[in-house]
Amino acid sequence: MKISYNWLKQFINTELNTEEISQILTAIGLEVESVEKVQTVPGGLEGLMIGYVKECVQHPNADRLRITKVDVGAGEDLQVVCGAANVAAGQKVVVATVGTTVHPLSGEPFKINKSKIRGEVSEGMICAEDEIGLGSSHEGIMVLDSTALVGTAAKEYFQISDDYLFEIGLTPNRADAASHLGVARDLAAYLRTGITLPDISAFKIENTSLSIPVKVENPQACARYTSVTITGVEVKDSPDWLKDKLKVIGVRPINNIVDVTNYVLHELGQPLHAFDADEIKGGEVIVKNCADATSFISLDEIERKLSSEDLMICNAEAPMCIAGVFGGIGSGVKASTTKVFLESAYFNSVSVRKTSKRHGLKTDASFRFERGTDPEMTVFALKRAALLIKDVAGGEISSEISDVYPSPISAFKVSVFYKNIHRLIGEAIPEQTIKDIINALGITIKEENTDGLVLEVPSFKVDVTREVDIVEEVLRIYGYNNIAIPSQIRASLNTSVKPDKETVQNQVADLLSANGFSEILSNSLTKAAYDQNPDTAVKILNPLSSDLDTMRQTLLYSGLEAISYNQNRKKADLKLYEFGKVYSVAENGYDESFRLAIFVTGRNFTQQWNHNNSLVSFYNLKAAVDAIVKRLTVSGLTESVFENANYQQGHQYKKGEQTLVSFGAVSKAVLKKLDIDKEVFFADFNWDLVLKAIRKNKIVFKDVPKTPSVRRDLSLLIDRNITFNQLQSLALKTEKSILKEVNVFDVYEGEKLSGNKKSYALSFLLQDEEKTLTDKQIDSVMSRLISIFEKELGAEIRK
Repeated sequence: MKISYNWLKQFINTELNTEEISQILTAIGLEVESVEKVQTVPGGLEGLMIGYVKECVQHPNADRLRITKVDVGAGEDLQVVCGAANVAAGQKVVVATVGTTVHPLSGEPFKINKSKIRGEVSEGMICAEDEIGLGSSHEGIMVLDSTALVGTAAKEYFQISDDYLFEIGLTPNRADAASHLGVARDLAAYLRTGITLPDISAFKIENTSLSIPVKVENPQACARYTSVTITGVEVKDSPDWLKDKLKVIGVRPINNIVDVTNYVLHELGQPLHAFDADEIKGGEVIVKNCADATSFISLDEIERKLSSEDLMICNAEAPMCIAGVFGGIGSGVKASTTKVFLESAYFNSVSVRKTSKRHGLKTDASFRFERGTDPEMTVFALKRAALLIKDVAGGEISSEISDVYPSPISAFKVSVFYKNIHRLIGEAIPEQTIKDIINALGITIKEENTDGLVLEVPSFKVDVTREVDIVEEVLRIYGYNNIAIPSQIRASLNTSVKPDKETVQNQVADLLSANGFSEILSNSLTKAAYDQNPDTAVKILNPLSSDLDTMRQTLLYSGLEAISYNQNRKKADLKLYEFGKVYSVAENGYDESFRLAIFVTGRNFTQQWNHNNSLVSFYNLKAAVDAIVKRLTVSGLTESVFENANYQQGHQYKKGEQTLVSFGAVSKAVLKKLDIDKEVFFADFNWDLVLKAIRKNKIVFKDVPKTPSVRRDLSLLIDRNITFNQLQSLALKTEKSILKEVNVFDVYEGEKLSGNKKSYALSFLLQDEEKTLTDKQIDSVMSRLISIFEKELGAEIRK
């Protein structure tokens, strides 16, 4: 949210500079994210002077140029070559002297240098209005009034003032601070001073020639609706002061009527809407819900189909405006408008939020209505806007104020006890200080006793409804930094669960990062189109958008979205991992499980002259999975193949009946959903089960073996359906004592092999940690292995 320093000072009389105000606002909960110097005219006319043209003669070497002598009050006249047709002696003009940076209306700023133009020295530039950002005309130089004082800074002559813009990171609960008035209230509470509200005492009804009745059919969605009419207005550009105010906070001026409504919104926090009264068919305004699928064309010229839950401002024939969100194409103020119907209402925040999200419309008005506005501000803001419209557009107030308020909203009553304030804050604050802060915040003390206070909370503080909210208000104005840090810290010793989840996660993250993987973090919200099982999907009741309406059931799609995003930006070689939760509906509520996802795609290595350009394969993914399993010393796993819609062919490691990790190439159907045309390999660890599997692991230190290891190789001819995992498991089961490792170093399948056969070349690493192995022991082990392979798997030993 943008707050103007000069505008803020209209509410509160303070000499604090921007740095001091920034620190105070941040300390009381309105975090100032940045402070920026802003000027209504680019460059602020810095370096420009008012000059007097003493002489103007024809340039000897150019028909369209003239040589002038200009007095800028510096004691010595400047020679300036000028190409404007209207330049003449005796004029008061704006001069950019040497060294000045000029900021034109279009194009880049440029610096004025002393130069020669067609052989004649030029020591500055006589300016046109578009050359210094004061207008769009380039028909000639600006000729000023003869009363302009020579040597006066142009910035002073045109009354250009500097301002500073606070960018405040407003939290959703602070609707009361969504305006200059709201920020001023908080600042005044901290400084224990008052604020000055705009004067509306001049408001009066001049006639009742245009009374438009209002009927509210849905008071739950519109608790209060106030309005007034103004006739005889002239729609035109706003005066400079109004345009400058809006420009500083980043609001584009439109016309004087609309600019007033925007001005009051940012000044007081109350959204307003101005209708062309001649477009109100039937001469009445009805606040109601329209039928489903009613057609409505909004200000952005988009035809929208309304929901029966959308609250609309209608005339007798058709809807004119989406209440609290956006206006309609036909009912708004236009150049021909002479009669204005001005609306100031209090709409239900939930109703506005749902409508805003349903239509994908985010406006300054909906931003405030969604968070909650002040029902007691509607009339004040209406009078303020009506007076401003009279000031900038003329006209007369031509109706009584219509105020439809069937059930007035009562102020909150809250009881607060001193002991609870001291307990929650952690420090005993003097009771008088507490009362001073409460009064400064605009909260009324209705009753007082030795134990505490009974308070009446003003309607603009929509987030203060409980005792703990009062405590928070007191603390932020008292100052978090004023609470002393205790010198003694009390703590209790707790036994931690083994293994430590964060430690294990960091170990694996370090392992993957060291091997070239990048960690990603993605949103837990995703789109319903990704649901694997719609019946168990956790739906969001108030989704931010249709793309964020479901809690994710897998980490697969968030990772694929990251891959698609990168591949579309020519970053195709990716190795990614993510830790995160997935969600589903269970029999007894909801289920959350923590997962680790790994993704590899593209080339195995970055393209270089000394590397080949081979693509990653299933075995690159399997190597990463195995590295994690080995690092965590997960034992007793069995590998199997399974069918799953996410994989072309899925593999899984199971411990008992539980699947710890599944992995494989992502199916083409899934890749097509995200327009990915390259192969992607994906592994999904059930991290909760992994932690459970290593819960009883103990670190054991062993001496480095003093005896050498021995390697023996075997070449086997086996059936194609036999896996290496079967061979490895059978070998380790046969020789548990001295067989340390079994590896495959060659696989051959081809026409030269008879039947449905393949050839495996295996290596066996044998070692006795107590003594050196003899040939007899080694041969005995190898004989047993050959025998068991032949007997159990039908293997043939290739000589």
